[in-house]
Amino acid sequence: MHFNKTKIAAMTAAIALTMGTAACSSGSTQASQDQAGVSGEVKLLTPIFEGTPGQKLLEDELLPEFYKKYPNVKVNVDYTTYGKLNEKLTTSIVSGGVPDVMLMGVGWIENFAAQGILADLGKTGLTREKLLESYPENIVDAGMWKDGVYAVPIMLDTRFGVARMDLLKKAGYSAPPKTWDELVTMSKALTVRDGSGNLQQAGFDLLSLDPRQAFETMLFSAGGNLFNADATKPEFNSQAGVDALQLMTDLINTHKVEDLGFSSPGAAVNPLLNGRAAMGIAHNNLFTQAQESAPEILDQLQPFAITGSEPGMFFGGTLGTVSAKTKNPKAAQALLEFLTSSGPALAANQQRGNVPALTGLLDSDYVKSNKFVQFALENLAIAKREGGPANWIKIRGDFSSTVQSAVLQQVTPQKALDDLAAAFK
Repeated sequence: MHFNKTKIAAMTAAIALTMGTAACSSGSTQASQDQAGVSGEVKLLTPIFEGTPGQKLLEDELLPEFYKKYPNVKVNVDYTTYGKLNEKLTTSIVSGGVPDVMLMGVGWIENFAAQGILADLGKTGLTREKLLESYPENIVDAGMWKDGVYAVPIMLDTRFGVARMDLLKKAGYSAPPKTWDELVTMSKALTVRDGSGNLQQAGFDLLSLDPRQAFETMLFSAGGNLFNADATKPEFNSQAGVDALQLMTDLINTHKVEDLGFSSPGAAVNPLLNGRAAMGIAHNNLFTQAQESAPEILDQLQPFAITGSEPGMFFGGTLGTVSAKTKNPKAAQALLEFLTSSGPALAANQQRGNVPALTGLLDSDYVKSNKFVQFALENLAIAKREGGPANWIKIRGDFSSTVQSAVLQQVTPQKALDDLAAAFK
């Protein structure tokens, strides 16, 4: 979705710069700063605004609006991907060249805050209480470490069930499954194979999503958590976790609703879009993908919360942070406030098909026109996130192989999760 400078300026002007407004009442605001005194070069490290469209949005449309307000600030952009972000950050820490403003994911804040890499934004007036005026509580808490605020949300990524209602109705079903038992029964009935046993239509697609995220969605639907309340002990190997991983293993190996290799996280086309899957766990941007490549099925895509002992939904997202060592803290703070404000945040979310974190954007045309985004926002109360302990990033890297080892039946779900839990220190 392309934006132009006029539209960006209009959105930014029409909807107050929420972060600036929030800071205003605390005495450390963008408005109260002497803008003429905000100057210097700052480096922005970002895993969003990727590719040519993203770069054009940031450099040709968003940053020119920032420069109008802060003409004496120069922003140097370092683009990366989430797959390479940790390596980039680690290298910058070792070399002493930490970027002034860093966009990073939910679950990453704890690690870098614990290392003293991130500035405590509460000292600039962006307290938890102030942020709660503009964001949901579980989203605000994703940017905290201990009692400090170290990040401001920009966008959310959610994972939930999606059903192709045309394929369900063809098989005699009028609604998505409401329980795990219904999920298994319907997935088996919706699986289609040819006379030679080759899979033509998966009843439930698990393989198009990162294995870690698929497991977490199932774990949360089982009523489980990744860690205990103070993030000092793993709980993903609890009975809820074992049940969730066992269900994933059974769907593929016992119920045979999808074959290994049928799809993958890197698949060019999600099988829900071309009819190769009747149901599955999907990212909220599947709706945007359908708008672009398969608009004829938009009315047939129905999101639903996967429900075991309770409804479950996973959320991640992107948050903005400031380096604790920046040489130009006012300029860095100004850039953070701009990127997390309504106009730029809306543009970034719409370009990626993501879920805006700001509650003030709930009435935007983008949200109203995207039923997956609406579903995610309506169900944030049941959503759970990654992260918790400072070493989550290390554990996170081992999660996918842990899930795969169980799905491949190399080890039992209990042993796979117990071995991963044993590595937690």
